[in-house]
Order: sequence, then C-alpha cells, then structure tokens
Amino acid sequence: MRDKVLLVSGGTQGLGAGIALAAAEQDAAAVAVVGRNAENGAETVERLEAAGTPAAFVKADLADMAQLGSVLETAVERFGRVDALVNAAGLTTRGTMLDTTEELFDAHVAVNLKAPFFLMQQVIRHLRERGAPGSIANIITMSSHGGQPYLAPYVATKAGLAGLTKNAAHAHRWDRIRINGINIGWTETEGEDAIQRRFHNAGDDWLEKAGRSQPMGKLGQVDEIADFVVFLLSERSGVVTGSVIDWDQMVPGAHD
Repeated sequence: MRDKVLLVSGGTQGLGAGIALAAAEQDAAAVAVVGRNAENGAETVERLEAAGTPAAFVKADLADMAQLGSVLETAVERFGRVDALVNAAGLTTRGTMLDTTEELFDAHVAVNLKAPFFLMQQVIRHLRERGAPGSIANIITMSSHGGQPYLAPYVATKAGLAGLTKNAAHAHRWDRIRINGINIGWTETEGEDAIQRRFHNAGDDWLEKAGRSQPMGKLGQVDEIADFVVFLLSERSGVVTGSVIDWDQMVPGAHD
C-alpha cells in the first residue's frame, strides 16, 4: 500500500478499522476512515497515527445522501487524492420476509447498497479525472448466497452489492480500476457481539460456544480478513478484478 491513500467506510470499528490498521502496517500513505461515531473515529485515527500513518476521521451518516456526497471531497481536501476504497459499513438489523417493515428495508438499502454505489461512483470519477489506476474492495457476506430467514433485507441488499461489484468491475476494467468483493462468514467483532446479545439472547459465553460449533474451532478473525482485503487492494493481487471471493469455513452447495 506504499504511496496509496485509502478511504474506508465503516472504518471506525470492527472489520473496517482492522482493514485501516492493516493498510497502515503495509505502509499506506494515508487513511481516511468514515463513520458516525466521533469517539470511535478519534480512537482509530490515534491508532493509525501511532503506527506512523497520516489519518483522518470523516464524520458522516452514510444513509444521508447529503453527508455521503461530501465524503470523498473531505478526504481529498485532507490528503490530495484517494487511490483505494473499502466499503465496509453495513447494517445487519434482523428482519424476515414477513416482519420486515418498509422503514427497515429502506434502511438496509441506504447503508448496504446505496452508500457503496455512490461511494464507488465518487471514487471512480475521481480516479478517471486523474487518469490514475485504483482499487476497490466491497465487504459483502456469505449470506448473499441465500442466508438465514431472519436476514431477509440484509441478504437482498448484500446480494445486490455482489452483483454491483461485478458490474462495476467490468465497466471500469479499461480504466485500470480493479473492483472485488469478499463474502465474509461469521466474524468476531464488537458489532457481532452486540447483535448476538440484542437479537439472540446471547450470554457472556456465546463466543466460546460459537467457536466450538465451527469446523476451525473459531469464528473469522478481523486481522486475517483485513490482511486479505489489503492484498486485494494492493498491486500484489495482480490483475484480478470482478471476483467475489468466499471467505469462510462453510462451503456453499456442499452437504454432509
């Protein structure tokens, strides 16, 4: 990531913050993290700067188009350019086909699909104006293959993001803008802990139990996924574009 300026939506906590820090460890020129929580943003910036990487927090509610529209401009004002984008922000509020309200559905569309679409639009336009190559990584989900009944709006929007990843990669391959997606599985994050406690009545031992239920004896780990995302963003991943890669220990379509 040397000499690359990275923009990360959802970069103030969880996987997004992990990706920002992994990029810093790989000598990113600068990192801008986007989120709503100023306290988390300041903490992440502090950690990035402690690693020797110039960093900035861009405060924005990605569900608000007015705020979304100024994200790239703010990052460019601070660092002069953006070379790579990660769409890591995501809403996972539960809802089935029968109980999902229009309000819940629209909230998922706004954060999980609309925000990545228009952030990609901003970055692609910026790269084309500069005549510069670039790379984008979209954090998707294994649930985009079908998912659980209680994730209906989440699945709908993330499956849309998987298709959008391929569409944009094809459309801008001649601009030398590489766009890939990662279908992550069940991952250990602060957000997942909150979700398990809020929606699934999980106790303090839920993570230990969840790990025992997985083939590798643990949930996906942020640092491992973050390293792979940085690999996809970097020139080390070569020419690959338009790939949506399953990152999980469960194999879609396989049965015991």
